[in-house]
Amino acid sequence: MTTPLIAPAGLKNVIVTDTELGDVRGEEGFFHYRGHDATALARTVSFEDAWHLMLFGTVPEGAGDADSGIADDTFRKQVGALRPLDGRTVDLLRATVDSGTEPMHALRVALAALGLGDRPLMDLPEDERTAAALRSAAVTPTILAAAHRLARGEEPAEADPDAGHAADYLRMATGNTDPADAAALQTYLVATIDHGFNASTFAGRVIASTGSDMTSCLLGALGAFLGPLHGGAPSRALAALDEIGDPSNTREWVRGKIGRDERIMGFGHAVYRTHDPRSELLKGVARRYDSPLVRQALRVETEIETAINELKPGRRLYANVEYYAGVVMGEVGLPPSMFTPTFGVARVVGWTANVLEQVRQGKIIRPSARYTGPLPVPAA
Repeated sequence: MTTPLIAPAGLKNVIVTDTELGDVRGEEGFFHYRGHDATALARTVSFEDAWHLMLFGTVPEGAGDADSGIADDTFRKQVGALRPLDGRTVDLLRATVDSGTEPMHALRVALAALGLGDRPLMDLPEDERTAAALRSAAVTPTILAAAHRLARGEEPAEADPDAGHAADYLRMATGNTDPADAAALQTYLVATIDHGFNASTFAGRVIASTGSDMTSCLLGALGAFLGPLHGGAPSRALAALDEIGDPSNTREWVRGKIGRDERIMGFGHAVYRTHDPRSELLKGVARRYDSPLVRQALRVETEIETAINELKPGRRLYANVEYYAGVVMGEVGLPPSMFTPTFGVARVVGWTANVLEQVRQGKIIRPSARYTGPLPVPAA
């Protein structure tokens, strides 16, 4: 009998499958989508172009050309046409959303309703699987924006099929139509589409490995994503800036956190051992605003890194994506309650790409566990 290998806690550094979608190189501070530097993509292409790359393996011709706008207008129109909500879904949101409803919880309800009657992905041809992926990802920002407005006692804004995905989401959620803010948000969204086998992506792939339907896969990924140690972190990182206030308070604040053995939200990463490239990218975006919040964030980042190095020599913690994500989202007009939902607008594209890849592999994910309970009692 073969003895199963004992994996480290959290499956750290355990390779569970092959993927062509991307890779995270923690020691180098680098990640890519299908061989394309992800931060370079975030600086140069539209969200739709990056979406096309994740699902179909190619960046549309002309992407990154500043004079051409979105390179492949065909794909933009395709997903734009899927973005509007039908009346039944809007009615469902009206019936379920109140002032205390989190938009991500409303998303679970709406996606589940839209997925009624979904067939197992393993029973569908490739084009129907792709259609399910596009439908789910396209409608997600519309649901989230509608839930946000309804919770505030406002009417949902209708989607504009002719608009870019990032710009339309920002308009529907906040009413902001400023092109510079839409571009800043788009940079963030492209940079957070995918990031290796993070908890939510892995959860979605486990469900996909059973051959289940697209909605079930996404609801599983969404459940993992809602955890405060995963998708729920951006608003907590910004809350830390509120707690600190004047940057001169930072070192004492850090001492208190370390003394109480509490996490410093927005710092450290499970994979990166150097600067998080997404944080460095978004820091550059934030600098364009030169607001009091941005100036505070820049000073506090330096103070936190210095304090951690002094209090825990040899343990370097750097700002992760959540730290400047909250700053950028705040600058474009999104409230903290919409930080995690906005992260979800991007990540749902990565989830669907991973689900499609996993279903093609046709192998169920079925690891073993090490039993540590009391010894079994032999039957009499």
